[in-house]
Amino acid sequence: MVVLTNATILYQDVFQKDLQIGLKDQHIAFIDNVEKAIEEEVEVVDLGGGYLVPGLIDLQLYGTEGSFFGGNPSVEHLKGMEDDLIQQGVSGFLATVATNTDEIVEQAINAATAFRSQSKGAFLGLHLEGPFLNPQKKGAHPDSLIRKATIENIQRWLDMAHGEIKMMTIAPELQDIEVLKLLKSHGVTLSVGHSNATYEESQQFLNKEVSTATHLFNAMPPLHHREPGLILSIFEKKSFASIIPDGIHVSYPMIKLAKRELGRKLFLITDAVASSKEGVYKHQKVDDHYETPEGILSGSAIELLEGVRNCIEHAEIDAAEAFLMATTIPAQVIGLQDQLGSIEVGRRANLLWLDKDFNLKKVWFTFDE
Repeated sequence: MVVLTNATILYQDVFQKDLQIGLKDQHIAFIDNVEKAIEEEVEVVDLGGGYLVPGLIDLQLYGTEGSFFGGNPSVEHLKGMEDDLIQQGVSGFLATVATNTDEIVEQAINAATAFRSQSKGAFLGLHLEGPFLNPQKKGAHPDSLIRKATIENIQRWLDMAHGEIKMMTIAPELQDIEVLKLLKSHGVTLSVGHSNATYEESQQFLNKEVSTATHLFNAMPPLHHREPGLILSIFEKKSFASIIPDGIHVSYPMIKLAKRELGRKLFLITDAVASSKEGVYKHQKVDDHYETPEGILSGSAIELLEGVRNCIEHAEIDAAEAFLMATTIPAQVIGLQDQLGSIEVGRRANLLWLDKDFNLKKVWFTFDE
């Protein structure tokens, strides 16, 4: 038994003091008041007045430096991503592939199924961002590869994936309803993104076939006083929505606005990419973000914990709420809230010890070896 004490713990959605946590056999054995006596034979770890939070969850990133899965999907790059992210405090992630050729998408699916038996448990599956988008809001996606989905194409990928496709970003206004229903029936979380949907169109699919939105404000129509559009519809429907907290993709006052409108439906993603000079996506790091050779903003360069700190320091979001945006809420988005994203008795001991400024001091990550 290991007992963690002297920390402020994110428990039951708020930060609480005067608690201690017992770890045994890679699981959380108990959560109790500090007044409870500690047996002599246990190891006591004093967390020095810091913080204890669940492992973080990132539902959209393409790779880590040296392991650019999104550009060259492979088991090797998935392993590299997983190892890097665990060290960063991420205990759950969706490896993401943007609009690409069928060959690359299917290469990613095959890599995901092959890696499943090797994964330490942080790899949760795939997020396909495209190719079924709206070319009017393509961003860094090549319009030559964007197309409308077909039942045949979707069914082929679902059959190949054996459940590894967990999330898909699409432009629902351009898709047949049968396609949306097929994906939803297979447990795929559908997210509206790179979309030009009107207010009226989005009212028809939000919180029905489509439960969330991808990188809020980016690659969608802006709010307009005569054409309220997709964003107002997301706010009204209180749909889940991801946002990139690097201060570049979205300004901090707008993150603050989104949090005020969506509350515990807003969650964080890094949308992180890596340097690449080959393939469809060529990324070059410019200061603290990535751009295409044409100068189009193409991804972030932040780690998820840095994004949480940005929300606390620059968007004036309460610390507990900011951590929920990177733990509990993304777990809810993909239906894993009973397994991940919070500190509960009986769960695997995937925990982060942070100092008083929310800098990472230690990662506890457990898995079946």
